[in-house]
Amino acid sequence: MTRAYLIRRLLAVFLVLAIVTFAVFAITTMLPGNAAIMILGEYATPDAVAALEKQLHLDQPWYTQYLTWVAGILHGDLGTSLRLSLPVTQVVGEAFANSAMLALTALVVVTITAIPLGALAAIKRGTAMDLALGLFSYLGTCLPEFVTATLLLVFFAAPNHGLFPAGGFVAPWENLAGFGAHVVLPAATLGLVLMAHIARQVRSEMSEVLSSDYIRAARLKGLTERRVIRRHALPNSLAPAVAVISLDIGYLLGGIIVVEEIFAWPGLGRLLIYALENRDLPVIQAVTLLLAAVYALSNLLSDIVIALLDPRVRYA
Repeated sequence: MTRAYLIRRLLAVFLVLAIVTFAVFAITTMLPGNAAIMILGEYATPDAVAALEKQLHLDQPWYTQYLTWVAGILHGDLGTSLRLSLPVTQVVGEAFANSAMLALTALVVVTITAIPLGALAAIKRGTAMDLALGLFSYLGTCLPEFVTATLLLVFFAAPNHGLFPAGGFVAPWENLAGFGAHVVLPAATLGLVLMAHIARQVRSEMSEVLSSDYIRAARLKGLTERRVIRRHALPNSLAPAVAVISLDIGYLLGGIIVVEEIFAWPGLGRLLIYALENRDLPVIQAVTLLLAAVYALSNLLSDIVIALLDPRVRYA
């Protein structure tokens, strides 16, 4: 990894985040309605509305509001929630921790499941196992999250034979078994698409590797098939999968919005929906900016992994 390549990628991330801050601020300030009226109610007096607008700096020009907001971000101050009357950093931080636990659980399960499935399908290419994985990949990529969540709730959380809770959240430090029971269905909903994506990627790469000249040479040397796969085929097939996994981190937090609302998981998704319904501008801006930052950083991580695995990329 060259220093110049890393500096270029970091500068690109900072530029993207700078553009995102302006876009987020512009979009949220153009939302219909008046935040002060929504807080005080439609029967509030004009004097009360004017006083609250001054307190929230809504009476200032948009560029002054934007610069004040950016200065607060740089100092770690995202303001105060208009509805909850709590620091935005506290509210968003707690929700982000809950979302990260769900996303991390889904990512770990997907990684340890999808790679063996993809490798097995490549080894059994053309068999019923390969066809079954192809069908699974097709269904996984076609079904939206809300359809998958609904099916899982019907089959695994029905009142008469519910194997898992239909929703809710239990912190792992309070009850680890309770957390495990509550995280199964939302993590499965998130992981289905990723599992299909990664398994198909591994299957494609490994099929190509198994047809390469150096694999044929290894077999001609008398190596057992298990050794050929474990020492030569599988390691060379994992490089693209690692890049895909790092890139899918951003997808996890993006797709988590629908899943959290369905399963009543108190993360960034539910918080964003609550903030939109109540026009809590500081929370909307903070959550949107955080999601954009996660996407940008996951893309940076993906580029770094690809550059480490393929030296040609860093000099392109």
